Amino acid sequence: MDKVGAARSPRRLGLVERLRWTMRGLLVAVLSQAGSVVLWTVTVVTLATLVVGIGFLILPIVVNAVRGLAGFHRRTAREWSGVAIDVPYRHTAADGAYDTAGTFAQCRRLLSDPATWRDILWMTLNAPVGLVLGLLPAACVAYGLNGMFVTPFLWESMGPHWGFGVTWFITDQGEANLAIPQGLLFVVLGLLIAPALGRLHIRFNRALLAPTRNARLTLRVEHLTETRSDAAEAQAAELRRIERDLHDGAQARLVLLGMKLGFADTQLETNPALVRQLLAEAMESSSQALTELRDLVRGIHPPVLAERGLDGAVRALAVALAIPAEVSVDLPGRPQPPIESAAYFVIAEALANVTKHSGANHASIRLWHAGGRLRAQVGDNGRGGAKAEGGSGLRGLQRRLAAFDGELDISSPVGGPTLVTMEIPCEL
Repeated sequence: MDKVGAARSPRRLGLVERLRWTMRGLLVAVLSQAGSVVLWTVTVVTLATLVVGIGFLILPIVVNAVRGLAGFHRRTAREWSGVAIDVPYRHTAADGAYDTAGTFAQCRRLLSDPATWRDILWMTLNAPVGLVLGLLPAACVAYGLNGMFVTPFLWESMGPHWGFGVTWFITDQGEANLAIPQGLLFVVLGLLIAPALGRLHIRFNRALLAPTRNARLTLRVEHLTETRSDAAEAQAAELRRIERDLHDGAQARLVLLGMKLGFADTQLETNPALVRQLLAEAMESSSQALTELRDLVRGIHPPVLAERGLDGAVRALAVALAIPAEVSVDLPGRPQPPIESAAYFVIAEALANVTKHSGANHASIRLWHAGGRLRAQVGDNGRGGAKAEGGSGLRGLQRRLAAFDGELDISSPVGGPTLVTMEIPCEL
């Protein structure tokens, strides 16, 4: 168990948290029956109908539903106890066009993925395991509450004809009153075991839903292949941008500068006034070319980043922003130069999006290092609706970070606010 789960030891949990774990157990028990049993049955029927061809049409849909249920358990594992369960799938159920040929190809890919069969095994075992581990704490609490608040009073009013719960073994009112401490014991027992059984179910889920060692290596190879391709494409795009900026900017001005100086040389004896004008224009052109070259260099590696580090460079971006920006930086050291540069450009592009598209009147920048990862958040109070899909600039930022095994998460509901979170593994 990771640090979060370890920090929240069952011995340190309060009453509210234990009640919450009890309710979570009820949810697990319901999902183990209404989710796992139903989906397991549908999956088995679908696999059985593959031989007649019908199963191929619905298998991607069924697998997508199974992975959705497994994904819910992965999310709850992280939210409830801080246990991260990685996604093991090689292909998504939505890969490819949904037609006859595409569906056959999809089914072949899904059935060849070991994670698909591990999900089926997980559903098979989760039906009894989830029911027992999830229902036991709630059953103890319910049984205890019955003994504390129901049995003594109903025995008094209805006598031995009331045969429910602990009253099966009760013969008089005195014994009925003993149900109160017995019920309290069951309530305490249920609350005590609820967190432990909940975490036990999470460990069970991690054992079957997390990638195996071989699957992890395969996913790692696929990820490195993809990020290498993205990095090569990003590098090629950056070289094209530099070439375009040089060709359209500084190079054109330097060519014009040479032409003016050459013409001034021919007019030096006959028209000194024109020569002075041409020299003045040449000086202006050289100054503009120098400015454009400096801007180009800043786009490759900003001098402020080299001189003042990521902390100072981010604060400089905030000062230059058109709207007020709150900055919070907690970096006890400097990241490696490539990671520092990537983080700077991601933050700069995110701030540029705030200015261009958000309509916000306030922004926030937070930068810190924790758990071996450099983290940054750029937020605004604008209109929201930002998405990485559709070839937007945010997708380019994701690809830039992927080259460093980094991640970019975007939370931007319509109406705002927007929060762009970046994480890059690194040591300071």
